[in-house]
Amino acid sequence: MSKIAVAADHAGYEFKDALASYLREKGYDVIDLGTNSPDSVDYPVYAKKLCSSVLSGECEKGILVCGTGIGMSIAANRNKGIRAALCTIPEYARLAREHNNANVLCLGARFVGFDEAVKITDVFLNTEFLGGRHQNRVNQLDT
Repeated sequence: MSKIAVAADHAGYEFKDALASYLREKGYDVIDLGTNSPDSVDYPVYAKKLCSSVLSGECEKGILVCGTGIGMSIAANRNKGIRAALCTIPEYARLAREHNNANVLCLGARFVGFDEAVKITDVFLNTEFLGGRHQNRVNQLDT
């Protein structure tokens, strides 16, 4: 199984911890980049840590969690080479992987139930990029 980075801010850390436990049970090697308490933190710091882990090749993919998922997705997409997708249903996760070759999944702990997040995560991690006509579009993202 591949290595997955996870990170969250204070609004998403409990959700992230539960998701990391689920992934470990499924056999993934999970790198937890924090935060690990309800103390207020700046989400861009944790998004940057995770993006660095993905871009360096230490981890194949990443999962970011905050209250809405919006802040994390904005912060992550500021990093060249990161294609972060805020997904609220499994179909978004499938399309984000197939068409956009997304390498970071963003989740909103206040808006997606944990069972649905597990479904979204499973689809995200088990869907391959289609390439073909989509590759040219993905290539344009970093120009």
